Amino acid sequence: MADFDSKTHIEIERQEDVCILTLKGRLSTGADPEQLQAKADEVKRQGLSKVLIDLRELAAIGSTGIGFVVGIYTSVIRNPAGRFVLVGANSRVREVLDLTRLNMVLPMAGNVASGLAMLSGEESAARRAYQN
Repeated sequence: MADFDSKTHIEIERQEDVCILTLKGRLSTGADPEQLQAKADEVKRQGLSKVLIDLRELAAIGSTGIGFVVGIYTSVIRNPAGRFVLVGANSRVREVLDLTRLNMVLPMAGNVASGLAMLSGEESAARRAYQN
């Protein structure tokens, strides 16, 4: 786990062929850009084409956090087999994604199970899970 300041934690784990990033706390101005870049580089070094970003424990996101998420997204989708999904955005984080219109670009799911289903190509199952 990486501690960037008293407000931000990022955990990276591998689950089979998926890289899972868990964002906790607040990912906003004040997060160290060098440490964020180091975490992005760590994700890239794993060489996995599927990335799930778990936002369930993220209380707030600002421009720094948006830049981090978009950076991960763009690095993943450069690979023709690349797949990406955000899961578990609370209403506050979802509002920022809506205001920035990223909700129209970044695939999102309601929970980890439906996000993993989307990454494995079971999109209809993921859509059903998100609607429930």
